[in-house]
Amino acid sequence: MDRIASFQIDHQKLKRGIYVSRIDDVNGNYITTFDIRMKLPNREPVLNIAEMHTIEHLGATFLRNHKIWKNEIIYFGPMGCRTGFYLILKGKLESKNIVELLKEMFEFISKFDDKIPGATEIECGNYLDQNLPMARYEAINFIDKTLNNIEKENLVYPE
Repeated sequence: MDRIASFQIDHQKLKRGIYVSRIDDVNGNYITTFDIRMKLPNREPVLNIAEMHTIEHLGATFLRNHKIWKNEIIYFGPMGCRTGFYLILKGKLESKNIVELLKEMFEFISKFDDKIPGATEIECGNYLDQNLPMARYEAINFIDKTLNNIEKENLVYPE
């Protein structure tokens, strides 16, 4: 069985950043999967599930309502390893194309101070497992440590 591409990335060298994980052609239409890496794999504590859940709710709501990008969003959700998120967009894109979008999204999350969208018993299968203060903290951390100082090493997978 072939190893999938994402398992071929040297996670010991991987930094926080925004990476193109894959580009797929679906019946002549491209979709790009982005690896939004908020934590250094195997070198710092992962995100806790409650704040990941909150970031997912807030991030998906923000993205699907964005004035420019809303019709390009296919999916936003957490990585199983809990070091970040996947964002899937229509089009054949590069990491640099979405830096400003992600700055806006994480800024939105860092300042959000209201009821978490979709976090009721009717709307969510685990609505009580949310942590808004920690989601805001992690958003600020990602902005400060990565998005405000983004370099090529944060946009292209290490070799």
